[in-house]
Formats: sequence, C-alpha cells, structure tokens
Amino acid sequence: QVQLVESGGGLVQAGGSLRLSCVASGSFSSINAMRWYRQVPGKQRELVAGITGGSRTNYADSVKGRFIISRDYAKNTVYLQMNSLKPEDTAVYFCNAELVILPRTYLYWGQGTQVTVSS
Repeated sequence: QVQLVESGGGLVQAGGSLRLSCVASGSFSSINAMRWYRQVPGKQRELVAGITGGSRTNYADSVKGRFIISRDYAKNTVYLQMNSLKPEDTAVYFCNAELVILPRTYLYWGQGTQVTVSS
C-alpha cells in the first residue's frame, strides 16, 4: 500500500523554526515532483513549495527567503525547513507526490500535520 506520512509539525513561537518531513512508502518505481501545501479552515489549500525530480524548486511569494524545500532521493523523503515563522503560517501542512507506478503516474497526498505559530 502506497502512502505519504508527514511529521514535524507542532507549536512554535513567532520567529522560530520547524522542519517538516514527508516519507513515501510502498511499491512504486520512482517519484517525480513533490510538493508542500497548506490549508487553514475556510480557505482553499495553497501551494507552499515544490521540488521536481531534477531538484528544481519553486516557492509561494509569502514564504520565499524563509522556507527551504529539499528531498532525499534515497529515503523517498521531502523536507520543508521553515524559518522566521509568522502567525500567518499557521495551517495544516500537506505533502503530495507524483509516484510512478508503471505504466502510469499517480498523485498521492499525506494526511497533514498541524503547524501553529504563536505571536
């Protein structure tokens, strides 16, 4: 069974840091892009950062210069290093990944991890 599992969320004061992890497990051939999204109640899920299979990255304007996305190909893991956190970063953070299960590619989502930034 293929699944994505996030970890690393929690409560932190404004200005602090957290590192989120998302591990893909199960039977698949490879992983293309991996991304982090976040969602607050009553709002649409928004893209925070993405990283391609070739390690090209992109970020939402709101997190540029503060967040860093990276991945460990050997561990099938994507990370989100979040620095200089602000109360408006409070949300449930989800990862997704494009998993190649030949002959197709499927998009999987994790269950989410809560990040709360206190002022």
